[in-house]
Amino acid sequence: MSDITDLDAVTLSKAIHEKKLGCSEVMSAYLDRIEKYNPKINAIISMRSREELIKESKLLENKEPTGWLHGIPMAIKDLAETKGLKTTWGSPIFKEHIPNFDCIVSQRIKNAGAIVIGKTNTPEFGLGSHSYNPVHGVTRNPYDLTKTAGGSSGGAAAALAARLLPIADGSDMMGSLRNPGAYNNVYGFRPSWGLVPNDADGDIFMQTLATSGPMARTPTDLAYLLQTLAGPNPLLPSNKVPEKSYTNELHKSVSGMRIGWIGNWSNNYPYENGVLTLCEEALSVYQKMGVKVEPFVPKFDTKKLWESWQTLRSWAISNGMRDHYTDPKKRKMLKPEVIYEIESGLSLTATQIHEASVIRSNWFRYLTEVFKNYDALALPSAQVFPFDIEKNWPSEINNIEMTTYHQWMEVVIPVSLVGLPAINIPCGFNEQNLPMGLQLFGATGSDKSILKFAQNYHLKTEWPNRNRPIL
Repeated sequence: MSDITDLDAVTLSKAIHEKKLGCSEVMSAYLDRIEKYNPKINAIISMRSREELIKESKLLENKEPTGWLHGIPMAIKDLAETKGLKTTWGSPIFKEHIPNFDCIVSQRIKNAGAIVIGKTNTPEFGLGSHSYNPVHGVTRNPYDLTKTAGGSSGGAAAALAARLLPIADGSDMMGSLRNPGAYNNVYGFRPSWGLVPNDADGDIFMQTLATSGPMARTPTDLAYLLQTLAGPNPLLPSNKVPEKSYTNELHKSVSGMRIGWIGNWSNNYPYENGVLTLCEEALSVYQKMGVKVEPFVPKFDTKKLWESWQTLRSWAISNGMRDHYTDPKKRKMLKPEVIYEIESGLSLTATQIHEASVIRSNWFRYLTEVFKNYDALALPSAQVFPFDIEKNWPSEINNIEMTTYHQWMEVVIPVSLVGLPAINIPCGFNEQNLPMGLQLFGATGSDKSILKFAQNYHLKTEWPNRNRPIL
């Protein structure tokens, strides 16, 4: 058997269930690797003690499995509350916060048998696609320790790439599963909104921009973890019923299916040199499989989409974080990007919010018609390659100024705005050996089809195994 930490999660699960590997053996292998490499990367934070984890893993060896994750080490994103484990949101306000309950994602992961070893690093409150914060520091990219791992699921993606974890959870508001997936040469899947439910906190009717989802080195692993995370929350009004199985047709051919390649959207999205080339090379793999790939330019104003996104995002964030802002002591501990979102949101009128929602509604209706002709649409997962960790965010792309801290990630909002299923597939490396990814997205509810696209591609490319980080 190959090195334990090289195994994908499904293979690892099978080995544990068949008692070819013991839970404590698996835990020891991962802890050894974490101790060796995590200090370089800083992907996993708030670690439990080795003694405690080995003890728990040995106890599981004598118990019947409760699910496919039985005995598998996982670290949960530091935006997801996890009982008994420090959960900080990367904020000094919560640097000592230890929840006394599990959020629904943490609960479902534990119920499937996983051993939670710690948390994965994230930007402060998940804002910005660069995982640094004043509590835990910066997460470095395993392919180049001077570069960002992306975000907000940067810790999860870097841990996967470095083989510190076999599988991980993440979340995505503005590309936070797709961008770090691209930056770390792994898969990140954003499900249809409502498939993986949120907790029933605060407003449960109007906040629809963010969702949790799986990250992995194979689409099969994604499908298995999606099955674990998906399913209704009876306390929410909007739930999608999951498929009976997301794994049973993954290998089915995609020949004859159609992908619309949006690219730079008539020069509305600037890209660093090399991004589009790598994405087009990935699409050529599909063409060789018999998939029809053709250029497609949506007949929709990108400026309107951006305006809608800025309004609805700021409105959502400001409502959730107003209490931190109104408390002078807490306000001093907030990073400028957080204050920007809160103040922008608090300045909005009801009319502005309504108009933004109408734009979003029109975009959804338009795409519903588009997906009658295409099985998926494609865009790059990011507009720039991983950048220097000293930068808070890219201020320009090809001499085009970015007017906000998040405009350099504008390419992800056509998906996020209307809650469509989307996946990052790794699509290769530039001359500096920095990874990039392609996002494929489909109509709401087409999660299984998007995973099938990814699996067919993975069998032809296997990028996560072809080009591993040298640490």
